[in-house]
Amino acid sequence: MSTSIGFIGLGVMGTPMALNLARSGVPLVVWSRSSTHYDTLRNAGGIVAESLDALFSRCETAVLMLAHEEAIDEVLGRRTPLFAQRVAQRLIVNMSTTSPGYSRALADEIHACKGRYVEAPVSGSRKPAEAGQLVVMLAGDPEEVDRVRQLVQPMCRDSLVCGDVPAALTMKLAVNLFLITMVTGLAEATNFALRHGIDLAQFAHALNAGPMASDVSRIKLDKLVTQDFSVQAAITDVLKNSRLVAEAARSAGIASPLLDASHALYGETETMGHGGLDMVAVIHALSQRSAQATGEALPGR
Repeated sequence: MSTSIGFIGLGVMGTPMALNLARSGVPLVVWSRSSTHYDTLRNAGGIVAESLDALFSRCETAVLMLAHEEAIDEVLGRRTPLFAQRVAQRLIVNMSTTSPGYSRALADEIHACKGRYVEAPVSGSRKPAEAGQLVVMLAGDPEEVDRVRQLVQPMCRDSLVCGDVPAALTMKLAVNLFLITMVTGLAEATNFALRHGIDLAQFAHALNAGPMASDVSRIKLDKLVTQDFSVQAAITDVLKNSRLVAEAARSAGIASPLLDASHALYGETETMGHGGLDMVAVIHALSQRSAQATGEALPGR
């Protein structure tokens, strides 16, 4: 088996992450359920595997950046004879966002097959991923975590060790709770300003000049002001993440009223057909609720 690193999942986040690894000189072998970005990775020096089995046969370490738990199960061949073949004597690095319970169970199954497992979820969206400015949270065996921490350096501006699985994913969900409620609050404030006739450029200036401004608020506010809904973190993905946070809160008996309200709004936004837009498109659900409250005619009615 070679020293190549396998990278599985070339979506909105996975593609720039894999590119940063390849450009840093990491010998990378990639595979994705969608072949859209294969040429981009080839041009950066990556090798495209003909199949999943071809990737696993070449790599001792496999990095997963997949959309959901079902995709991870499919890629690893979980609950089939393929699972042991794909994980035995290999290090599986899960950079996807899953429930902590799922990650703990997956770790146990990988260890039972003589494989190794590290959680490494990331905080950040497409732009930080492109710039190699993600924050990576790590959990697992200390020796393996140290290896992964070195590996992910080209992707991130910082990394932190959280302890045993699933501490990294629990940390990621706590971070997501703040992000989701913050951006939802920003969208609600923008909708408030808009409906009061406030000039949005001046509103943005007032927020950006104040103590509450952050990199995230500036980027998301600019998108709201210009109505740029191109995806950095999609509504559908944020809805999934808010569900994971809500489930983790319920399982621990933790109240999450702000998250619950945000979750409902992202669900409404997806139902409106905006699931592929950036998370700031949640303003559409807020606008719709405002129209219903005032008796305005909704678009198309």
